[in-house]
Amino acid sequence: MNRLSVHIHGWLLLLPAAVLLALFTHYPAAATLYHSFFSNARKGHPSAWVGLDNYRVMMDDPVFWQSLANNLWFALGTIPLSIALAILMAVWVNGRIRGKTLLRIAFFTPTVLPMIAVANIWLFFYTPQYGLLEQLTGLLGLPSHNWLGSRDTALACLIVVTIWKEAGFFMIFYLAALQSMAPNLAEAAAIEGASRWYFFRRVTFPLLMPTTLFVLVNAVINSFRLVDHIVVMTRGGPDNATSLLLYYIYDVGFKFWDLAYASALTMALLVILGLLAFGQYLFLEKRTHYQ
Repeated sequence: MNRLSVHIHGWLLLLPAAVLLALFTHYPAAATLYHSFFSNARKGHPSAWVGLDNYRVMMDDPVFWQSLANNLWFALGTIPLSIALAILMAVWVNGRIRGKTLLRIAFFTPTVLPMIAVANIWLFFYTPQYGLLEQLTGLLGLPSHNWLGSRDTALACLIVVTIWKEAGFFMIFYLAALQSMAPNLAEAAAIEGASRWYFFRRVTFPLLMPTTLFVLVNAVINSFRLVDHIVVMTRGGPDNATSLLLYYIYDVGFKFWDLAYASALTMALLVILGLLAFGQYLFLEKRTHYQ
């Protein structure tokens, strides 16, 4: 009876979190899957079972494939650079340097700014002829360029904004991991005459792998859920050059009110994220050393 009461007490403690998880995660996912097999309800025409028709439409949708390709390039551009910059900043501010508190604040400040505010700040930077970037390129004698209005540079501009905002956030996790490492490791390496780069490559970086795995999962999710910056800066243009997958779902669902097709697109996004998360744990978990 005592063991039963312990189990009941444990499940009661988990119940509030389990209810919230079911209501706001599992139920919406199941409802989205269910609605993806129906047609879109219109006035006088209730939704009807259409099976895989929405998914067939998705396979033939060029904007979907364009958005998916944009998202993959966006992820490849933001994830490695954000993580590398975060590690570099964490190692720097973890050392014995003057003003490291101010540096930490400066690196972390973009993280606490609202995404809409960040988008408007960088929108000013990229403004043709008057923006800060245009002023700098003008001093170098370079011609004026519409950075957000060109297919060649619009996505790269969003990548720069995302790296600027996310690197400081990831830095906090790496800084906490660096400060939790035993100092005698560095002392032993110094006695052995190991260089700082060798110590980082052979000791520090392997010990940072649990943090890297955590950060990588979050970075992948962030790269597939960007909407705010696109709404403010480009609205998916020019010619869908900056339309990412979640923004396209937002467009289909809330601009064209095709909720059934948006549900199918959402399921595709969930499958992609699930496969990426599974791949990360499958390949990185074996290389991760936990202290």
